[in-house]
Amino acid sequence: MRDEETGPAPGRRGRDRLRAAAGAAARGARRTGSATGRAAGFGYRQARRASRAEGAGDSGLSRLIELHAVNGAGDAAVAISLAGTLFFQVPTDQARGQVALFLGLTMLPFAVVAPLIGPVLDRFGHGRRWAIGATMALRAFLCWVLAGAVHSGDTVALFPAALGCLVASKAYGVTRAAAVPRLLPSRLTLVKANSRISLASVAGAALSAPVAVGASLVGPQWSLRYAFLVFVAATVLAILLPSRVDSSAGEDGSPLDAAGRSARRRTPLPVAVVVALRANTGLRLLSGFLTMFMAFLLRADPFPGWEDRPALLLGLVIGSAGLGSTIGIGLGSVLRRIRPEVTVVATLCADAAVAVVVTVVYGLPTVVLLGLTAGMAQSLGKLSLDALIQRDVPERIRAGTFARSETLLQLAWVVGGLVGIALPLVPRLGLGVAAALLLGWVAWVLTGVRGGGQASRLLPGARTRSHR
Repeated sequence: MRDEETGPAPGRRGRDRLRAAAGAAARGARRTGSATGRAAGFGYRQARRASRAEGAGDSGLSRLIELHAVNGAGDAAVAISLAGTLFFQVPTDQARGQVALFLGLTMLPFAVVAPLIGPVLDRFGHGRRWAIGATMALRAFLCWVLAGAVHSGDTVALFPAALGCLVASKAYGVTRAAAVPRLLPSRLTLVKANSRISLASVAGAALSAPVAVGASLVGPQWSLRYAFLVFVAATVLAILLPSRVDSSAGEDGSPLDAAGRSARRRTPLPVAVVVALRANTGLRLLSGFLTMFMAFLLRADPFPGWEDRPALLLGLVIGSAGLGSTIGIGLGSVLRRIRPEVTVVATLCADAAVAVVVTVVYGLPTVVLLGLTAGMAQSLGKLSLDALIQRDVPERIRAGTFARSETLLQLAWVVGGLVGIALPLVPRLGLGVAAALLLGWVAWVLTGVRGGGQASRLLPGARTRSHR
């Protein structure tokens, strides 16, 4: 009886211990959640501070950077949703034919963007926020359509919706690039501004990819519905861009000749822009060639020790190109002074030099080095080209110039890819052809640099003019 009066019952002691353990677990969970929240908040604050640095917050460029991050997140979700594994499931010869057909189809969005969207944007300098928002809203709608088509197996709706997403994505890229000079702060160069925008896209894609993959595990339609939500948010962000995006104050208009016709088509391109386009065309040729040639070569004739892991080997090579691209974007963002006129030529020369090295010393380390160099060169070259167009091309033809340049570069990538598919899968033969092609391209670009005053018809309807 005394024990019952003075000591707690065994059941009570057990309940006390359970309550204490539950309290400790709750306190631990709160501490963990608090730490995770603090880490997430710190990361968000650092990213926002970086996007607003050097006057980007005051000029409104930070909002465009944030919008591009969301755009990258949506594009990553769509790419993951539509990615297939047929490449490693069909025989090599059949896969090469399918890929060649796909390369031809990739030109269709550019066939719409260049002749239609670019000139429309040139004609209407106002309303750029709504134009950007329209590309986002259209992609949101098409992602919802794609989700239904994927879920139901409706191949009739699948292809037009996917093609529409590509067209809208390219239209957004042209509109966004043409709007950057309107938001450029005085303390930033165009190369650095473009680099920050590209880095934001990489970060957005990196954060979005795991979410899209997780959603696709439930069903491929769910990652597309996630993309729908991302593009809805992007539509709102586009409309909330600063009003300066819509203002053409201080920019040259679109003069009319004596007959009242627009003088756009007769406006010559600066020599520096033409040289940059030539150099970037060479970079894209090599990129398309390497992507296709190495994909099939490493599948048919992998390096010793990698015979059972061709997909991993290809991922290593492609990953090196992706890493190089990220490094190139980062360099463009952190380097204090970059002369885009010099950078575009230097990147092409670097690509050609490494291609020669890989042809002579073929092996996994040199192939990875080539992928790294090609990715870095393509990023720096494209950043420099965009900066030159934004700086030197008049506003009245800037969007059209971006549209035609994107078409030219995509065509170069497709041509390089088709050459890579057509060549025999002999390492030194294929890489030797690429090296010889690049060396000839370097000579042609350097000739254009020396003869800057000569006219060129690199873009339809455009002539060169001396760079001021």
